[in-house]
Amino acid sequence: MELADLRRAVEAGLDALLPPAHERPRRLHAAMRYAVLEGGGKRLRPLLMLAAAHAVGGAWEPLVPAAAGVECIHAYSLVHDDLPALDDDDLRRGRPSLHRAFDEATALLAGDALLPLGFGSLAQVAVVPERCRLALAILAAATGSTALVGGQAEDLMAEGQPPSLERVEWIHARKTSALIEAALEMGAVLVGAEARQRAALRRFGRAYGLAFQILDDLLDLTGGAGKEAGGDHARGKQTYPAVLGREGAVAAGRAAIDEARAALVELGGDTRLLEALVREGPLRSDLF
Repeated sequence: MELADLRRAVEAGLDALLPPAHERPRRLHAAMRYAVLEGGGKRLRPLLMLAAAHAVGGAWEPLVPAAAGVECIHAYSLVHDDLPALDDDDLRRGRPSLHRAFDEATALLAGDALLPLGFGSLAQVAVVPERCRLALAILAAATGSTALVGGQAEDLMAEGQPPSLERVEWIHARKTSALIEAALEMGAVLVGAEARQRAALRRFGRAYGLAFQILDDLLDLTGGAGKEAGGDHARGKQTYPAVLGREGAVAAGRAAIDEARAALVELGGDTRLLEALVREGPLRSDLF
């Protein structure tokens, strides 16, 4: 089995989960599909979820609807993050962000609709109900005011403030890593993994999320991967290069990748897909 198999399943799951564009309200549904499907995406979170289930010996195929739902929640966070009231980004993955392609009101509503769609996807997973309830609790904790949304709020409040390592770590442990950790643990929980395996996957997720964020910050310096060059610096964002310098950020990213790989050794099982996602994620660039 290869990552390509999981990726095809995720794309099909997203297409099935999202309302068709011809269904009323058509403009809203077209915007939702634009945010999630058009222009693609790395699909790291759903792929990590399915790869985690496989690594602990479970069947990943029944989890595709939930994995698609996690991607919808990720898309909601990006749509809202791009809005003028937040980061005011005109581009997402090198194309117009949703509020530019449509309008601000539609973008706000599309994000509002993607969030419950993501949570509702767990109801489509044919596993033990108790596992679904636990996965739902993990997802809720990862997306609320003490995690994803809290990280976004702190990110806004920190703009223009002196760079602080404690603050940048706090922000991105929530804004970036929380949903990554949740996706991995949900994949394990839904197939009945042991507590030891869940702990190793959380450790992997924290390190993976850190490395991924550092790479994102470094790409902002050059405008790589469809990002506007220097956008974070212009807005006075708390970033790892701002705190550690470019070379320090590169070293921290390498250390995080080493930590992620050590967690995979601790996890055991068939971790080839997770290792491949390290190469496709933080290691997709030659910066590390």
